Amino acid sequence: MLKTNQIRIRDPFILAEDGWYYMYGTTDKNAWRGKPEGFNAYRSRNLNDWEGPFQVFSCEGFWATMNYWAPEVHRYNGKYYMLASFKSESRCRGTQVLVSDTPLGNFLPLTEFPVTPPDWECLDGTLWVEAGKPYMVFCHEWLQVRDGRICAVELSGDLKTAVSAPVELFKASAAPWVAGIEHEDIKSGLVTDGPFIVRGRGKLIMIWSSYGKGGKYAIGQAVSSSLLDKWTHFKQPLFDDDGGHGMIFQTFDNRTVLSIHAPNQTPNERPLFIDLTVSGDELLLKKTCI
Repeated sequence: MLKTNQIRIRDPFILAEDGWYYMYGTTDKNAWRGKPEGFNAYRSRNLNDWEGPFQVFSCEGFWATMNYWAPEVHRYNGKYYMLASFKSESRCRGTQVLVSDTPLGNFLPLTEFPVTPPDWECLDGTLWVEAGKPYMVFCHEWLQVRDGRICAVELSGDLKTAVSAPVELFKASAAPWVAGIEHEDIKSGLVTDGPFIVRGRGKLIMIWSSYGKGGKYAIGQAVSSSLLDKWTHFKQPLFDDDGGHGMIFQTFDNRTVLSIHAPNQTPNERPLFIDLTVSGDELLLKKTCI
C-alpha cells in the first residue's frame, strides 16, 4: 500500500465506482521530454491508502512518441472512456479517446488519431454531456495561439468523431486573475489548462488552470447557463498556491472534493484532495481532506 503523499502524479483524476476510488494521471517520470511509458492508475477505499500502480495504457505500437498527459476516465453508455493528450514529432498534440470494459483497462484507442483538430495544438480534453449530446471540452494551447483558449466540440454518440466545428468558449485573457508567463520565444503567453465542469445550483461551473498574478499555478472558476453560452469569470482564483489541473468528484459519504496536484514542481507533485462547498453557483474551499 502507498499513502497519498508517496504517489508522484500530475493531473490526478478520480473515478468513484463500486466502493473504489480509481486515480489516473500523468505518471511518466519525464512527462515533457522523456520516452513515454503509458499511464498508471491506483485504487483506494479511503483516498489515503492506495493499491498499485496498475498499468492501464501502454505506448507499445501507439503513434504518439511524447507528452502522454492528463488521462481522464468517464463511465459512459456502459463502458469506460479515457480522454488523454498525446503528441509526436509529426503530429500536433491532441486529445484522443480510448475505451475499456473495466476501470483498470487495458484501455485501447477508440480511433486511430485524436478527435481534436489535427492542425491545432490541443490538450486536456474532458467529457461533458448536455441535453443528451456528448461534447469534448478542451484547450487550444497557448504555445500556438499565445492567448490560450478553451473550446468545445460536439461528438458523435459513440465518441468516435467530431460532428461540429470547435466553438471557442473563452480566452485566458477573459479571466481577471490570469497573468502571462514566458516560454522560449514567447515573451508573455496566457495559459489555459485542465477544464472540468460541474453543475451548480442553477448554472454550470467550470474550473480551469492558469498562472495567477503571483506567478504560481492556480485554478479559477467561471459560470454559464449552458455550455455554449457566455462564461463569466470570478475575479479571484479558487486556489492559487502552486497547484492545479483540478477535477471534482463526490465521495461515497457525499462530500464534494477537489482533486489537484501540488506543488506544480517536478518531481515533487503529489495528489491533494480539498473539500468544497457549493454556495449558489460558486465553489468555496473548505478544508484539505488528506
